[in-house]
Amino acid sequence: MTLPVPGAGFLFVHRLMRVCTCSQRHVRHRHSLVKLTKSGIRTFSTASVKYNEKEREDPDPSGLSTKLTPREAPLRRRRPLSPLERISSLLPQDALSPEVMQLREQNQERAEDNSNTPASLTHHTQEQSGHPETAPREDGSDDHHASEAAAEPSERLTPASLPGENLLVPGELLVAEYYKNGWVEFRKMFSLQTGTRLHSSWGLILHDDIAGQPAGQFLKSSLGVPILIRRASLEDYVLHMRRGPAIAYPKDAATMLMMMDVTEGDSVLESGSGSGAMSLFLSRAVGSKGSVLSVEVREDHLKRAVKNYNRWRTSWSLRRGEMWPDNVQFHNADLCTASSLLAGQAFHAIALDLMNPHLVLPTVIPHLYPGAVCAIYLANITQVADLLEGLRCMPLPLQCESIFEVPVRHWLVAPALQKNGQYCTRKSPTLDEEHEEEEETTDETDKEVTTDGSPAFGSVPYIARPHPVQLSHTAFLVKLRKCVQ
Repeated sequence: MTLPVPGAGFLFVHRLMRVCTCSQRHVRHRHSLVKLTKSGIRTFSTASVKYNEKEREDPDPSGLSTKLTPREAPLRRRRPLSPLERISSLLPQDALSPEVMQLREQNQERAEDNSNTPASLTHHTQEQSGHPETAPREDGSDDHHASEAAAEPSERLTPASLPGENLLVPGELLVAEYYKNGWVEFRKMFSLQTGTRLHSSWGLILHDDIAGQPAGQFLKSSLGVPILIRRASLEDYVLHMRRGPAIAYPKDAATMLMMMDVTEGDSVLESGSGSGAMSLFLSRAVGSKGSVLSVEVREDHLKRAVKNYNRWRTSWSLRRGEMWPDNVQFHNADLCTASSLLAGQAFHAIALDLMNPHLVLPTVIPHLYPGAVCAIYLANITQVADLLEGLRCMPLPLQCESIFEVPVRHWLVAPALQKNGQYCTRKSPTLDEEHEEEEETTDETDKEVTTDGSPAFGSVPYIARPHPVQLSHTAFLVKLRKCVQ
């Protein structure tokens, strides 16, 4: 009986069986083979590896590192190899069939493409962000520059003063404030002068210690009380400046500006000037392109208005480094007989603060643009009645649109405190015996404190009530619009 000659197929199967036997031995010595891999020798494993998210996060019990390089990450995301592919990768080059050789070449090309993908993606991301990655230097100088670049933004976010403003210099108008338990215990507007002192019941502060400092800082007085030093706003200035007659309060002035719809570049007529509060608000509203004509019948009131106006402009120039626009012209005249002063002029708005505004309306309304507004500031309701009676008797193209006052109510909102100065805490209501355990748990939650020793967020009740000192009635505002039939 003649035995068949072993062909190529028989030799291929025989070699596969030998490889399977070797692969089993390879699994038993897996850890030793991995060590050889680290030394540079490439090995192959036929064992199936189960990979999930938990195993990726947990450290390898064998102590082997599972961190992947950018070149190895795409390979990990590839599909698992079939048994034939794993076995064929172990065979020598001369024992492979043409089909297996073609399969191996395709796998090598796919691996090369995946290894080049991270670099291309990184380059594309750097082009989109506009921050290309630079190669690290041997001397480590790029790490030093990186630390400096990381520190620069934090320094730029905390400038010494507001953009466009200088440090405090002598001649500026400042406000000193001291708050205690939510109350303003001390507030004073003063002009910073060299060699003088800020006096208060809570100690002294030298003006020389204030000069050169940024605005909005707390400075300790001679008694150790922290006092806030800040720049005076226009609202602070008109409320604390020296005055002759009563001023137009900021809440009423702001409402009148909205009623007249004053914007930059407008020309506005004001009468009377008073202490200059409304003149300053109008000056800021019209800007450097606009103009304000302020007329006052009393000479002493006019002098006070001019002084207050110039004092604010001087402080502003020291604060900003540029001059406040000189756009207000003050005149001592009576509008009832000052037709020559208004000759050839037209106004976008008119603001009147007079005892009898209806007497000047026939003089000023012809110089008001059609559709524009005349806002009138009146102290009491009887003046409002006289104004409406004058409008009824005089044939003027005016329509009264609204009459109202602007109330402002201040509130005190603060956390509840005990007599010993500690915060009160919220307590849950008592239910019954079955919920004793829940109550104990709730009490523990109520007593939770933060790291600094204060009660946790939401555990402190608040008390809200109107402020005991309220601003009373200031004025009635009347809005008249010029209409042409």
